Amino acid sequence: MPATRFDPYRRARLFDGPTPIQRLHRLEAALEPVLRGARLFVKRDDLGGIGGGGSKLRKLEFLLGDAMMQGAEVLVGVGPLQSNSARLAAAAAARLGLACELGLWPLEGQAGEALVSGNVLLGRLFGARVQVLPDASAAPGFIAAAAQGRKSYQLPPGASSPLSALGYADCALEIADQEHALGLRFDRVVIANGSSASQAGLIAGFALLGRRRLVQGFSVLADAPVAEANTLALARACHALLRGEGEITAADIRVDDAWRGPGYGRTTAESLDALHLLARHEGLLLDPVYSAKAFAGLLAHLRDVARPRNENLLFVMTGGTPALFGYQSALGT
Repeated sequence: MPATRFDPYRRARLFDGPTPIQRLHRLEAALEPVLRGARLFVKRDDLGGIGGGGSKLRKLEFLLGDAMMQGAEVLVGVGPLQSNSARLAAAAAARLGLACELGLWPLEGQAGEALVSGNVLLGRLFGARVQVLPDASAAPGFIAAAAQGRKSYQLPPGASSPLSALGYADCALEIADQEHALGLRFDRVVIANGSSASQAGLIAGFALLGRRRLVQGFSVLADAPVAEANTLALARACHALLRGEGEITAADIRVDDAWRGPGYGRTTAESLDALHLLARHEGLLLDPVYSAKAFAGLLAHLRDVARPRNENLLFVMTGGTPALFGYQSALGT
């Protein structure tokens, strides 16, 4: 195979790509009065070979490649209770024969089924030892004790780092290849921004192709200035790992925080409407924490009469379906 910019970094293959791009014909018909010629597509990163799929697999490929290179025996991760990255870390550890220790804390209002269902249940099924922590302040103590004399590899929050962002830089190149096969070019690529590495990786990857300001993020965690700063730092560092030319600047970073609602993991009326809309018109599942809020932002963009006509819009479906089972009361089903 020809050499690539990614070759210096060991990779644990966790799924077979590329993930498909699909057009949302029925949703387009339902939204026709506001589309102004826009065409809607989804990149199905909710699909994947292990663990129930999801965007974190692209990031974990590089992190676990690094872990294996260092001779790790156990993965250690912490995060909120219904963490998608924790669930997929557990699945990846099972695939690679590693132990996995997860310390997870409930978010405000999480109780009952949310403590044992969804991502928590699956993490345990994959063989991880899941300890429910009282809150985030207990994470350092958990990390210190989790290794139990074994060589450990600590996963960064949200599986996000310059190294893991390489997964989404590679995804940008994958999208460009798919554009060629489809005979079109996307005017905007939309993704949820939580710990920022997925958007940062896309920005770095498209920068290699000379395409700037293409990626639109919708923050589900931090306010826009913080999310933009985090994304810029990660995009620059990822771009440097790939020996990219030129500089990624603040002007290349687009993050909208208008749809995150009262806080991380808290549903909004708009995100629930978006979730139901896509489920009932296309049979596709958004998650209540990340992608539903980003899709709500995309729907607001479609209703903006000042936006360009005839856009090709690509929404990156990042997965997280198991988390739906921890939000049954909020979904009202």
